[in-house]
Amino acid sequence: MIGYVTVGVSDMDRAKTFYSELLKDMGASVVVDMDRIAFIGKSMAEPMLAVCLPFNEEPNHPGNGNMVAITASSKEHADALYAKAIELGATCDGEPGQRIPDVFYGAYVRDPDGNKLAFFVFG
Repeated sequence: MIGYVTVGVSDMDRAKTFYSELLKDMGASVVVDMDRIAFIGKSMAEPMLAVCLPFNEEPNHPGNGNMVAITASSKEHADALYAKAIELGATCDGEPGQRIPDVFYGAYVRDPDGNKLAFFVFG
């Protein structure tokens, strides 16, 4: 259902490196790179994450209440994604942990531009 999600960034090279490194173990890389926007994923036939310099050329602003949630294959995988994001320059916005018993496990970070990410597992 979702083709891609876009997050605004201030530095395209930094954002492409951050997301490519973060998601490479999941098989993702920069699929399309068009100067002010780049699509990161496995293929154009699957959902992707896009990073972009805002079209209006104004500074990017993380949305209050906006978040990109990335499915992890296990709690350990969520922990690893969280640790990798921190290593790549993200900041903690909620350490890994069980949020809803037997239902939802999650970890939260803010990328170098302040965009909120979640790494989660249901069940």
